[in-house]
Amino acid sequence: MQPPSLLNRRTFLGQLGVGVGGIALASLLDQQGLLAAEKETSPSAEKKPHFPAKAKRVLHIFCVGAVSHLDTFDYKPELIKRDGQPLPGVDKLVTFQGENGNLAQSPWKFKQRGQSGMYVSDLLPNVAECVDDFCFIHSLTSKTNTHGPGEVFMSTGFTQEGFPSAGAWVSYALGTTNENLPAYVAIPDPRGVPQAGPINWNNGFLPAVFQGTAFNADNPITNLARPKEVRDASDKATGEFLKLLNDEHLKRHPEDNELSARISSYELAARMQLAAPEVSDLSGETAATRELYGINDKNPLTAGTGRNCLLARRLLEKGVRFVTLFNGAFAMGEGAQNWDGHRQIKSDYDRHGPVLDKPLAGLLKDLKTRGLLDDTLVLWTTEFGRMPTFQKGTQGRDHNPKGFTVWMTGAGVKKGFRFGATDEFGHKAVEDVVTVYDFHATVLHLLGLDHEKLTYYHNGIQRRLTDVHGHVIRKVLA
Repeated sequence: MQPPSLLNRRTFLGQLGVGVGGIALASLLDQQGLLAAEKETSPSAEKKPHFPAKAKRVLHIFCVGAVSHLDTFDYKPELIKRDGQPLPGVDKLVTFQGENGNLAQSPWKFKQRGQSGMYVSDLLPNVAECVDDFCFIHSLTSKTNTHGPGEVFMSTGFTQEGFPSAGAWVSYALGTTNENLPAYVAIPDPRGVPQAGPINWNNGFLPAVFQGTAFNADNPITNLARPKEVRDASDKATGEFLKLLNDEHLKRHPEDNELSARISSYELAARMQLAAPEVSDLSGETAATRELYGINDKNPLTAGTGRNCLLARRLLEKGVRFVTLFNGAFAMGEGAQNWDGHRQIKSDYDRHGPVLDKPLAGLLKDLKTRGLLDDTLVLWTTEFGRMPTFQKGTQGRDHNPKGFTVWMTGAGVKKGFRFGATDEFGHKAVEDVVTVYDFHATVLHLLGLDHEKLTYYHNGIQRRLTDVHGHVIRKVLA
């Protein structure tokens, strides 16, 4: 039986005595094939990759403020040896905030960790326990030395605003495996959002349905609960009748992706009334799990980060395709609530390190124990690195986009592996230099996506996450 026109539907429902109330409407819609059609045409429906994928989902841990690679994961014996001497070959070096002083070794000792013998500093002792699963990239470079554009570049592949984030591209390409939750979730730090804010999880020119949904463990998704006086049946039937009206309008204006996104968002919100509170409820987790994530820590920031990390695991477990977990915020400015260590890197990082260390290590260990690392790709990034020198007159390091460290772990990447290198002082990438475009191309490849084929026509150009650049880093693939 063909679906009736909008007027006929209204008459048909009225004749049946259904009106806009009662469960019968859902059954009627199902008979008409309308619910099945919704699933087939939903912009967030699950889609096949270009080729068999190693990873089904992504967890992106983004440390805001430009973490110093020289004080965490990039061990430089020559920096220790020449501590206090001028940087060779450079006279009165001027970087982002001004003139630099002499070379400065890390205030934290580096040690070889695990069976792989990878060096990690004492700043992150718990994360260091996971090093045998890491694939380090020590030669990443950025196009900018400014935080906002640096965040946007890492998130979207462009330094200017208006482009889709990697999570939006992935949800556009692959859809969701759980129709009751967003395909893409951004989890802001308990202290606030990064400097570029929602641009980091924006849909750009992609249809609006692919933007990230932002919430964290302490601030759940808002406006999901209906008024108490509205009954279940009435709420459901009203929503379904609204869908009939929207579908008719959308047929007349198929190019209106804003309407399509709005319809999809409302329908998702209705389904999330049950699913989102359940996934955000951490009360059922065991005492051992809460301890693993540092949720009982006396420092409220560590405990809050632990809750966010646990929320990330639960979202991945429920089939959310892409989760970005932010650590650090710019609400309090330079270095206060983020990794931007210009003035006193020792005291700043001694505050920030423990906030990240135990919760992140707990998350990684939990993912591995549950088998989620087998098909989840985990990324750890920051917007750029920092200088091997201290800024003149300070005990802190200035911005450095010329060479820094990120790492990957999980599905499809080598374990206990190092790729690329900076020079003997950690100033510039000199071996197997990697761009953000290469990094993004590799992430897409692990998801079964060809970065050159994943495109969207916008303003006369077939746009892509990697612009016109990028090569898959084959040597890091397992």
